[in-house]
Amino acid sequence: MTNRINAFTDDALGNLDATGVAEAIAQKKISVQEAVEAAIQRAEKVNPNLDAIKVRAYDDARKNDKLNAEGAFYGVPTFIKDTDNVKGHPTQMGTGAYTSKKAKSNSKFVNQFLSTGVNCLGKTTLPEFGLLCSTENSKWNVTRNPWNTEHTAGGSSSGSAALVASGAVPIASGNDGAGSIRIPAAICGLVGLKPTRNRIYGMDGAELMPIGIVHQGVLTRSVRDTALFFAEAEKYNHNKRLPTLGHIKHANKKRLKIAMLENRAEGTMGRQGEETWSLQLETAKILESLGHKVELVPLPIDADSMIGDFLNYYGFLAYMSSHWGKMVFQAKVDKSQLEPFTLGLAERFKANKFKLPKSIKAMRIMGAKCSALFKQYDIVMTPVLAHRTPKVGHFSPELSYDDVCKNAVEFATYTGLYNITGEPAISLPMGQDSSGMPLGVQFAAPYGEDQRLIELAYELEEAKGWATIS
Repeated sequence: MTNRINAFTDDALGNLDATGVAEAIAQKKISVQEAVEAAIQRAEKVNPNLDAIKVRAYDDARKNDKLNAEGAFYGVPTFIKDTDNVKGHPTQMGTGAYTSKKAKSNSKFVNQFLSTGVNCLGKTTLPEFGLLCSTENSKWNVTRNPWNTEHTAGGSSSGSAALVASGAVPIASGNDGAGSIRIPAAICGLVGLKPTRNRIYGMDGAELMPIGIVHQGVLTRSVRDTALFFAEAEKYNHNKRLPTLGHIKHANKKRLKIAMLENRAEGTMGRQGEETWSLQLETAKILESLGHKVELVPLPIDADSMIGDFLNYYGFLAYMSSHWGKMVFQAKVDKSQLEPFTLGLAERFKANKFKLPKSIKAMRIMGAKCSALFKQYDIVMTPVLAHRTPKVGHFSPELSYDDVCKNAVEFATYTGLYNITGEPAISLPMGQDSSGMPLGVQFAAPYGEDQRLIELAYELEEAKGWATIS
């Protein structure tokens, strides 16, 4: 494929995943310094084509005197999404509409992430305030897909996904408010788990939201990296209301009953493209060959109503970001610099502000209907995205709010359900489209049952053999 960006080379990092890099450091096959320098060279090699880095913290990474030597990922180079405070660096939230001051301290999640031993090289790009599923603002960043730079890297964890998929680093942080880990994971051929709500620390201040839709996590190239991250994060802080994960190392022998959502009729929201639907059928056959039982079920809610209520809620978030910048970001937001999508969402909230309580109630009811599937099934399988990866420009800020909104909701119909419910959901790179671009399949599990997803992911990883850029 043309326009493919590949950082993999015969250096200290090689083709290793994060676990492999950590093992090489622990066994003194490579040093922390060698890992850092290799990652910096890789990042600088690919970034002119990907535009995935927002803040460089290379000097801090080179000092590496504050790394947690007891962490399982000790010395593994990484990047952090620019939604969380990293001490000494600005948090720009994907916008140029205000100027961020340098953070005085790390966020709770950043401290939890760093407790695993990773070495942060900087911060990654995202769309404005993380509200969209692609980073395409030519004034700030247009983050491209390393599989083919004509295409988007997804969002909102765009830069993190692009750097991991290209091989610059083996792991990077992300967060997910409507699919922002799972969407770029699917588009870039990665593993992306949105954990159960409150399994790990959320974004600072997110606890004040009426519905806690934003979940933190990581993007990786292997299931074992995702499993090890959550095991290590749990050591730092374990939510005692949730089942302990521990270090999950392999699949479970228990066979599962899996609900696969039917494709929807023509003309309704969430209709899958031919290639995404074919991948669902192919994945169902793989699951059945492994002894699992797969049954087709209809989507238990009205997708059009769900999207309307979700947009009302996102409009509230956009309004808070754009009109209450002093409180949210400790900075004045220049609304003349905001993207049409942000302004459009904020205007939607202003026009429907008295409907917000009704939308929140409706979202909770819809979430309960989706959760009811777990009374009959162990897992629910859906596409991550309704159709193949679009090219850069599909979500351009030069388009009107209505056009971008239409493109976004037709593309990312399925992921937001599990931000509403708080249940865990994972994107796995189960296939590719006819042009070679990755396609993901989403699996969701009952509240607290992240272990079930990781165990199934191990099994599918071994059965399928996922494609990589290298």
